[in-house]
Amino acid sequence: MNRLAVYCGSASPEDPRYIQLAYDVGQALAGRGIGVVYGGGRLGLMGATARGALDAGGEVIGVIPDALANSEVANHDCTELYTVSGMHERKQRFTDLSDGFVTIPGGVGTMDELWEAMSWAQLGYHQKPVGLLNAFGFYDDLIAFNRRMAEVGFVRPAHRNILIADDDLGGLLSKMEAYRPHTPIFRMKADDL
Repeated sequence: MNRLAVYCGSASPEDPRYIQLAYDVGQALAGRGIGVVYGGGRLGLMGATARGALDAGGEVIGVIPDALANSEVANHDCTELYTVSGMHERKQRFTDLSDGFVTIPGGVGTMDELWEAMSWAQLGYHQKPVGLLNAFGFYDDLIAFNRRMAEVGFVRPAHRNILIADDDLGGLLSKMEAYRPHTPIFRMKADDL
């Protein structure tokens, strides 16, 4: 994995562990020679991730919608900063530029990015690993919900392992490196659906 898209919040929670986590993730990825592709902002966990990677000498590619770039939240310290027309183009660019996805804590926008990466993997728009860093147990309920969707039958057996979760970044990256793509919906026969 040469580059990973990092999905995270643009907010700065009161609990300082979240900003430190984002900074540490950026540093750790850069330390492994993995470039960071992210939302292009300078605030919150996004900004901390970028700072961590840049401080460690890593590559940081930001992708920001023009509406946000024009509101002065763009991080011009990035190695490269792409301004795109909107959120759909942003997520497509994340997919095009990265070899996989890592989600750390965040809010609604972060969930949108994670679920789209998972949905696109199910369908066959990409065959890249989709990782979830469950730091501080932040995503315990989401992991349980994903398991519940599979148990009920809304996630096909072939797609149950698309979401790769771990509470440690090193463990998560190891699992992601070992990921073997599943059979996407686009290649399944009607009887398998």
